[in-house]
Amino acid sequence: MCINVIGAGLAGCEAAYQIAKRGLKVRLFEMKPQKKSPAHKSDLYAELVCSNSFKADRVNSAAGLLKEEMRHLDSLLLKAADKARVPAGGALAVDRDIFASEVTAAVMNNDNIEVVNGEVGDIPDGITIIATGPLTSDKLADSIYSRFGGALSFFDAAAPIVTFESIDMSRAFFESRYGKGDGNDYLNCPMNKAEYEVFYDALVNAERAPVHSFDVRDPKVYEGCMPIEVMAQRGHDTIRFGPMKPVGLTDPNTGHRPWAVLQLRKENSAGTMYNLVGFQTNLKFPEQKRVFGLIPALKNAEFVRYGVMHRNTFLNSPKTLNSDFSVKADNKVFFAGQITGVEGYMESASSGLIAGINAARRALGKDSILLPETTMIGCLSRYIADDSVKDFQPMGANFGIMPELENRPRDKRERGQAYADRSLIDLDLYLESVKEK
Repeated sequence: MCINVIGAGLAGCEAAYQIAKRGLKVRLFEMKPQKKSPAHKSDLYAELVCSNSFKADRVNSAAGLLKEEMRHLDSLLLKAADKARVPAGGALAVDRDIFASEVTAAVMNNDNIEVVNGEVGDIPDGITIIATGPLTSDKLADSIYSRFGGALSFFDAAAPIVTFESIDMSRAFFESRYGKGDGNDYLNCPMNKAEYEVFYDALVNAERAPVHSFDVRDPKVYEGCMPIEVMAQRGHDTIRFGPMKPVGLTDPNTGHRPWAVLQLRKENSAGTMYNLVGFQTNLKFPEQKRVFGLIPALKNAEFVRYGVMHRNTFLNSPKTLNSDFSVKADNKVFFAGQITGVEGYMESASSGLIAGINAARRALGKDSILLPETTMIGCLSRYIADDSVKDFQPMGANFGIMPELENRPRDKRERGQAYADRSLIDLDLYLESVKEK
């Protein structure tokens, strides 16, 4: 028995690993290096094209709980992330090249996984997981939509990266908000009110890049990755209360809290590159250099990657998928990753993990698993299949989709810990019951 997995992104690699560890053969289709999507540059698998952060790591946060559940399920992606970790306060951030190299090596060196290079135009026969991501190739997308239909689109945007040596450190300082983490995991670029006014006016009036041919006419800019220039147009102080909020920081040059702050996060282990946190953008490249150069610390910044914007496509999953990520019209076909409508790196990987387990169980004649609704993964699995949702939009890990606690603590962290405690107890009991521990 051989199971097909299409796409060697985060979800596809996680799915292939979960199938292979259960003793089944996997045929993993990947169109790299022959062909790449508009957002991909590397030949490595599990390439990170937006941020290098997997969000909060503490278990009493929604993102941290998701990752802890994945650890209980022996996630390949979290093993790789732990090896590629870079300092990021309370977040789990990685050196993206080390991370992708770890995942690629794990896949290539697994005797149960056969990698087939080249573009897939049609869904193959047999049990198949489609994990081709939000930029599925046109040929396969046409095949998917002709069989299952229901596609929606939105735009996703990536932030620029600058070299550390080009940052003016006389106008920047290391500090994490409220001293979290090591206290110096973020590099802060402060502005006073006058500097912010000049920057803001330039930002909202800057020239944007044209929409590419692979994009749609009336894009929906997804809130989770909104371009900084679009956010700024919502109000003069919107970004000062968003990605440029100065709370919890003190500029050592003035002894006071800045008017606004751009935070930079280490992009690689060596600390030679930093990305502009929350500064996803679709400005033209020269405009990015000009406008972001108005931030004093970035006056002479060297950009090693400019921000880009690209199309994301996802299924109308409530009409298409079951909670085990199989297709309602054909339960031998599974989907995984952002194409299902989960939002975020680890959310995508977790869907690949569950799809992989269930594809393997389907091949072995076992029933699918559906994690308890008290778990974050279980809630996300149910969300994408909830046909009562009228305007389906991507969803990331959050406590709002989980059942309410019986005795709800008022303190936010205590409440998060209560969600986590309940989840992990229920998860382990369930895994024991279905012999997936």
